[in-house]
Formats: sequence, structure tokens, C-alpha cells
Amino acid sequence: MNILPSIPFSSLEWTPLPLLATATEAESSSLIIAAVLLSLVVIYFASKLGGEICVRINLPPVLGELVGGVIIGVSVLHLLVFPEGGASASDSMLIQFLLATSELTPEAASSVFATSSEVISVLSELGVVILLLEIGIESDLKELIRVGPQAAIVAVVGVVAPFATGTAGLIYFFNVAAIPAIFAGAALTATSIGITAKVLAEIGRLSSKEGQIIIGAAVLDDILGIVVLAVVASLVKTGKIEIFNVVYLIISAGAFLIGAIVIGRFLSPYFVKLVNEMKTRGQLLLAGLIFAFILSYIAQVIQLEAILGSFTAGLVLAETEKRSELADQVIPVADIFVPIFFVCVGAKTDLSVLNPAIPSNREGLIIAAFLIVVAIVGKVITGFTVFGQPDINRLAIGVGMIPRGEVGLVFAGVGSASGALSPSTDAAIIMMVILTTFLAPPLLRVVFKEPKVTLEEQSN
Repeated sequence: MNILPSIPFSSLEWTPLPLLATATEAESSSLIIAAVLLSLVVIYFASKLGGEICVRINLPPVLGELVGGVIIGVSVLHLLVFPEGGASASDSMLIQFLLATSELTPEAASSVFATSSEVISVLSELGVVILLLEIGIESDLKELIRVGPQAAIVAVVGVVAPFATGTAGLIYFFNVAAIPAIFAGAALTATSIGITAKVLAEIGRLSSKEGQIIIGAAVLDDILGIVVLAVVASLVKTGKIEIFNVVYLIISAGAFLIGAIVIGRFLSPYFVKLVNEMKTRGQLLLAGLIFAFILSYIAQVIQLEAILGSFTAGLVLAETEKRSELADQVIPVADIFVPIFFVCVGAKTDLSVLNPAIPSNREGLIIAAFLIVVAIVGKVITGFTVFGQPDINRLAIGVGMIPRGEVGLVFAGVGSASGALSPSTDAAIIMMVILTTFLAPPLLRVVFKEPKVTLEEQSN
């Protein structure tokens, strides 16, 4: 009796399939690594080239990283594109290069593209966590307290005025939905302390009354802005605005920030003692990162953002005797991960949505112009809220608060990743960040009309 006809033909071929699948998965895994490595090569090259150019023309290197990302991204070269922006494997020039130079098949290209893009996105998010840790370590709570109420008023007005004006304007004049409008308004609150401090140092005004108020207010701006960002990003997750939810998020963000600082300052001597007793290499850096990641995890679990946790960790660690040593050790780590974040922000920005030749894009251009005006005016007015200082240069204080820089890009990046922003609104925020950052250095030099104070004079 012949039993072969009763056995399905497919069953005769079933045994080799797991072996073939395993071989295919191994091949795909190696090609995913290759795609990630190629992406990092492109990212680092773009960041360094753009940064070096900007440094040589006296602009912050972060702008070069952003512009470098725009060039290699969806707007120009399509070397670094992402699925969430609507791109496919056929749109990625890196995947096309892999197809031409490796054994990658067209069938596996989509999987390799999606997975490698996800890896780069995760590295980018890790980069912004480390960036906020670095910013926190560089901040000085004692200096904030010393500057006093003038800086606090400047900071509060510098957050409330542009946030309220920008959000209300987008909702009532441009019919933008509430959550995207709030996110765009939140992006207007930032101030880049790094850019302003660099310019003030160059013109010899860092130790002046104006300079101290600007720096103190900028640091407070960052703290308030990051709390606002954590609240807004949490609203995006729920998809709706409820007063109870907003109040809960604000209270939880404030309680987390203050509570972590108070508890952290109590535990910091034990942290220092533990690090001093460790004998292995990298003990301080890894202990600091563990602390930052734990706070980031807690912040994420209570519906806030990981960046609030890492920033808070930086503030706590800045109060220890290991501050300078830790800051030096964090810099190389930041140099590896932070450029990925900024380049990815630029790469995901589709500037074609601001092309005035396309009628549907003109609203986005108008929104960009509106955000730029609010961003400038909303900060300039802060200088005129300073009291008890009759001879102070109030216009200089306001101008010093204008640049958004890397902090503004954090808002844009988080907003873009959350999906809360439309392409036109996202591009408008990027244009606002770029323009305010470019304008601030020359404007600061103009508003400080008195002769420079030399470093020697400052020390006296």
C-alpha cells in the first residue's frame, strides 16, 4: 500500500525551515548592526562638520549639529530617515547603499530599515537623558538662591508670557488643536544658558549685574521649562486635557523635583563615601549614571518624563564634592550620545513644509513667523520686570534671554517623537529655535554699549 499520497507535500519540507529561518535571522541581525553603524558614521560626520563650521563663524556648535541633521535627513539627502515620518526602506539612501554593497535582499530591507531606525531613535532618547544630566550638573542651586528675587521674576515672566501668548495665539488665531498648541507654547519658554553665558564671557559682561541676573534667570527658566515639558509630554500620552490631570502632573512634577533634591542632598554624603571606597575603574561615572537612570525611571513611572529625572539627578550630584570630577567624566559620554539626538531632530525636520511656493504651506510659514515674534518679544519684556536696580540695562537682560539653543531643541525633539506636532508646526518650532539662537549673539553685543570689562578687571 502506497502511503505517500496521503502525506502532504509541505510536511516533507517542514524540517529544514527552522534552519533556514535561523540563518536568515542571523543574516538580518548582522545587517541591522551594519545599518546602525552606517547611520552612526553619517550622524557623527554631519555633527562634527556642522559643529566645526559654526564654531569658526562664532556660533554655537549645536546649531551645526542641527543643520547637519537637516542636510542628511528627509529635507535634503535622505541618508537618515525614519518610518514614523512616513519613510520606507526605498527612501533611505543608507539602505540603498547596503543593498548595493552587501547581501541584503529587497525582501529583508524593510525589516532592517525599521529595526535600525528604532535603535537610532533609542540612542537619541538616551542622548537627551544624558544631556539633561549634564545640564543639571552644570547648574548651581546656591548661585540661584544668591541672585535673588530679580532673577526669579525674570524667569517666571520669561516662561509665562511666551507660553500663554504662544498657546492662545495658536489656538484662537490659527485653529491649532489644544495639545499641539500647548506643546509649541512650551517650546517658547526655554532659554539656552550655554549660548548666553558664552557671549557674555566674550564681551566681558558675565560678572556684571545684568550678566548674573541673566544666568540665574536662564537656569531657573530651564528648571521651570523642563517641568512644563514633563507636564505637556504627559498630556500627550493621555490625548486629552483634564484640569484634574494637569493639576496632578504639576504637583507631582514639583513634588518630585523638590523631594528628590531634598532626599538626594541627605543621601549625597553616602554616595560620595561609596564612590571613594570603590576600587574599579569608572566608579564615579557609573554610580552617577545609575543614580540618574533610577530617577529617570521613577519620573517615567509616575507619568512624568525621564529627562526630568536625569536633570534632577544632575542638580543633586552638583551639590557633592565630586561635581567637577563627575562633570569632566560625563562630557565624553555626552559627546557620544548627545549629537545623535540633535542630528536626529534635524533629520526628522521636513523643511519642505515651509516652502512658500506651495499654497498649503503658507499657513506653516505664518505660524513660524508668529512663533518667532512671540519668542523674541516674550523674552525681551522680562528685562523690564527687574525692580530696585535703577541703573541696570534692562534691554540687555531681555535680549540675553532670547536664545533657545539646545534647550529649545529638546522641546522640539520630544514633541516630534510624541507625535503631538504636525510637520508644519514641528518645522516652525525648529525655525524659531534657529533664528533666536542666531540673533541673540549679535544683539547682545549691540545692547551692551559700554566698553568691555577685561577678565583681570572682573577678578578685581
